[in-house]
Amino acid sequence: MHKTYFNWSSGKDSALALYKMQQSNAYKVDRLVTSVNSTFNRVSMHGLRLPLLEAQAKAIGLPLQTIMLNADVSMSSYNEVMKTTMQGLILKGYTHAVFGDIFLEDLKKYREDKLKEVGVKGVFPLWKQDTKALLKELLQLGFKAITVCVNAKLLDESFVGREVDESFFNDLPENVDPCGENGEFHTFVYDGPIFKQPVSFTVGEKVKKGYAPTTNKDDNCFKKDEDTTWDTSFWYCDLLPK
Repeated sequence: MHKTYFNWSSGKDSALALYKMQQSNAYKVDRLVTSVNSTFNRVSMHGLRLPLLEAQAKAIGLPLQTIMLNADVSMSSYNEVMKTTMQGLILKGYTHAVFGDIFLEDLKKYREDKLKEVGVKGVFPLWKQDTKALLKELLQLGFKAITVCVNAKLLDESFVGREVDESFFNDLPENVDPCGENGEFHTFVYDGPIFKQPVSFTVGEKVKKGYAPTTNKDDNCFKKDEDTTWDTSFWYCDLLPK
């Protein structure tokens, strides 16, 4: 079996991808790797508190390795940190890395190019699958998730801090992907078939935050320089560990 680490986001796509990997006889996933905003001690993009991420990994039963990144890290610095991290994992015998990506071609190519630089192979168990079917499968398997971040340009405040269930699925606007694959929303998974026990938490305040688009070309990983539609406003729901 290939020694494999999982690029863990703390959300539903990661959870479903990990579930599928655990059904495989070809890969042995025995480590979660997550990027954390060191300025705020929260999961990058999701805004999830670090103690909840740690509780989640403990409930799953896999060791967690965090990659601490400054809030204003440049793309070149990010690439260097990730390369150093991957080289360290290679020294531990890891040959494969798993991602929960579904259909973002540019992102997949970026990941594969960076993995190729160090000789690691990428695994994408959800790639090109229908997102409506994936969300339904997630619910049928018994996963429990709550939204922690939504794009304010596409979803209003009522969608953040909400359970991901059949009602949530039915209420999504037509222009929003059922799995939020275009960054429309991010989730925290707290129970399901990969968990030994649920993660306990309470729902805190909702906050709207805006971000100024970068003007540094070095930071524009997947954006066109002339792009003026970059998402800059998000609703966050703070989850508090019990």
